[in-house]
Amino acid sequence: MTLDDPAVLAEVTTLFHAYETALMSNDVEALTGFFWDDARLTRYGIADRQLGIDEMRAFRAATPPPDFTRRLENLRISVFGPDTAVAQVEFVRSDTPLRGFQTQTWVRLPQCGWRIVAAHVSMIPFGG
Repeated sequence: MTLDDPAVLAEVTTLFHAYETALMSNDVEALTGFFWDDARLTRYGIADRQLGIDEMRAFRAATPPPDFTRRLENLRISVFGPDTAVAQVEFVRSDTPLRGFQTQTWVRLPQCGWRIVAAHVSMIPFGG
């Protein structure tokens, strides 16, 4: 297995930033399109959870556009072979003193390309 293949890393990095753009512009169609269209999709949010793509679509449709900005820090993307990657990033929102943490597991699926199959977002007081 090749770790951190530069070409795969570039692909996933581009997708990660496209996801961030869709998130901050509340592009619901694009956002849900980044996720695996499957009942096994899992996303744990700050005060929510979605089990399956149907719950993800309903959540995104009901979520208003953000009324804050966010700054990303310490982006780390690790690639495991040609078809699996994990993206982790810290974020600072303009509306809270809490620090956020986001993890996405990306898999290249034969039928649809790169998709997030699992994600986790949390926010905590953090001093370091």
